[in-house]
Amino acid sequence: MKLQGLHHITMITGDARKNVDFYADVLGLRLVKKTVNFDAPDAYHLYFGDERGSPGSILTWFEFAGVGPGRPGIGDIHTIQLGVPSSESLGFWAERLREKGYDGSAKGESLRFADYDGLQFELVPSIDGNPPLRAEHPEVPAEHAIAGVEGARAYGAYHNVEESFLTDTLGFTHIGGGEYRLDGTERHFHWAYDPPPGMRGIQGAGSVHHIAWASPDEDHLEWQARVREAGGFVTEVKDRDYFRSIYFREPRGILFEIATLSPGFAVDEDPDHLGEELRLPKMHEHLRERLERALTPVENPRVAQRA
Repeated sequence: MKLQGLHHITMITGDARKNVDFYADVLGLRLVKKTVNFDAPDAYHLYFGDERGSPGSILTWFEFAGVGPGRPGIGDIHTIQLGVPSSESLGFWAERLREKGYDGSAKGESLRFADYDGLQFELVPSIDGNPPLRAEHPEVPAEHAIAGVEGARAYGAYHNVEESFLTDTLGFTHIGGGEYRLDGTERHFHWAYDPPPGMRGIQGAGSVHHIAWASPDEDHLEWQARVREAGGFVTEVKDRDYFRSIYFREPRGILFEIATLSPGFAVDEDPDHLGEELRLPKMHEHLRERLERALTPVENPRVAQRA
C-alpha cells in the first residue's frame, strides 16, 4: 500500500475574481470546478489544474470575501513548487509575469514569485520523472506550460530531524536534513521542512489551509486505520463529491488530507465544460437560489473565449 503522490493543495483568498484572473489567465491553468466549501457554503471553493483535473495538478482556494492577509508560521506551508518543462521555460515565465505586473526573482534553476495575495511560489524544471500535467491556454505555448505541482516547503520544528511519521507511517523517503520525497506509481512529490520564523502564523488571504495526498480508493480505509494506529487523530471519511477524504495533523502541525483518486471532477460535468457552472454539494443544493445571489459572479475564462 502506498500513496500516489500529491492530490491537491488548498489555500485561502479574499477575492474570487482575482483568483480566477491570476490562476486561469496569468498562470494558464484550467478552472476545473466552481463549487462551495462543504462546511461554509457561503464561501466559494475553486479548483484549478490541468485539462482533465488530474490529481497532482490541482490547486484549490476557499474564498472568504474580504478576509485579511495571512502569514505562514510554524506548522504552515510557505512555498509551493510548480513544475515547468525546462530551464528555458523560466525565461518565458519571468517575462510573462513581468508583463502581467508580477515580479519574479531567479535563484539557480528556479524562479520565485508571489501571487496577488502574497502566496509564495517557485517554478522549477520538472526533469526528474513526473509525467506532465498541462492545461491549454492561448498565450502559453505547450513547451512552457506549467506541468503539475512538484513540491512544497513548510516551516517545522526540528526541521533537521527525520520525521518518522512521514517515513514509517506514510511511506515518504527521507533524503537528508529537512528534505523528503514521496514516490507513487507514476508521480512523485518533494516535501521539505525549513527553520520556522520567529512569529506565529496567521490564517488568511495567501495562506495554505491543507495539503492532500492521493490514495487508491481501495486503500482509503486502511490509511485511516494506519494513521490511527500510529497515534494520529484522524477524522471519519468525508464525501467531497469528487473524492473521499480523511484529515489529520502530522506531528509538526501541518494539516494533511488523504483523498481518493475517484470519482473525479467529470462526475457531474462534461469533461469539455469543467468549471463552467456552479456545482453545489448535494447537501447544499437547496441553498442554490440564495448562494447564486450572494456569491460574487465569477466567469470561467473559457466561456468568455468562446463568446
